Parts: sequence; C-alpha cells; structure tokens
Amino acid sequence: MRSAPGMKHCSSYGRFLDRGGFMATKIEYPLEKVLEVKVKRVEDQERVVKVKLKELEQEEEKLKICEEKRNKVFQHLQEKYNQLREEIDGGTTSPKVLQMKFYIKDVQEKLEVEEKKVKDQKEEVVKAEQALKEAKDELARKRREVDKLKIHRDDWMKERKLEIAKELEKEMDEIGNITYQLHMRKR
Repeated sequence: MRSAPGMKHCSSYGRFLDRGGFMATKIEYPLEKVLEVKVKRVEDQERVVKVKLKELEQEEEKLKICEEKRNKVFQHLQEKYNQLREEIDGGTTSPKVLQMKFYIKDVQEKLEVEEKKVKDQKEEVVKAEQALKEAKDELARKRREVDKLKIHRDDWMKERKLEIAKELEKEMDEIGNITYQLHMRKR
C-alpha cells in the first residue's frame, strides 16, 4: 500500500500515520453530493438572473424607441396646430382650413396609437422587472440553502474531528497499556 507524502503506513492498524504519529483519515461529508447539486442550482439561477436582466434591458430599449416615436408624432401635431393658427390668423379660405383640420385629426389618431404602444410597452417593462425580481428572490433563496448546508457541513466536520480525536486518544491509551503490560512481563 502506498502512502501519501508525509505519511507512513501503520500495518497493525491498516491506517496511515501523519508526521506527528497520529492516524490520518479522510473525513467525507455525507451530504457533499447534495451540496454540489445545490451549488449548481445557484449557478444556474445566476444565469437565469442574467437572462432576465438582459430581457429587461431590451424591453426598456423598446420603450425608449416607442417614446421617441410618440414624441415625434406629438411634435408634428404641435407644428400642425401652430400652422393652423397661422393660417386662420392670415385669413385663409375655409377649404384649406378644413383640409388642415382633417390632417390634424389624422395626426391625433396616430398620436393615440403611439400612446397605446407606449402604454403597452410600459406594461412589458413592468412584467420584465417583475420577472427579474422573482429570479433574484429565487437566487437569494437558493443561496441561503447553500449557506445553511455549508454551515451544517462545517459543524458536522468539527464534531466528526472531535469524535476521531477521541477514538484516536482511546486507541493510543490502549497501545500504551499494551506496551506497558509487555514491558512489565519482560521484567
């Protein structure tokens, strides 16, 4: 049997002794696989949060574009109102004024359509924000699970090391007693 660097094999016990002469055993946490699965879930959820954040940014960009279009239509409507006032003040004939009023009515309808697009896009942004919030909440919950399991692992490891130390102390006492008894028999 090969020993690890700094270890020598103790054939009578089938274990390795470290440099101090103490038995070294590898402590394996029984829930290590569960912890690994939970850590992987946290990593997966982090990716989900990134995706949701990107989706929110895209929805916000779409909202910005919709607002720009609406603002252009609104500005155009204001210009047409000003033009109509100038025409009325200038004493323009009523067919031209009627034609301008019909055009303004069309622009107002277009503005209403753009307002509805902005409103709908704002709702999409709110949905994306909510989805991001839910993803972040889920990430926080999964991180808490991992943290709890790590704390449990650390506590379990401490307890297990204490148990091993007690077992080792008991074995060393037995070895000492046997050695003492052998020494006494030889006399």
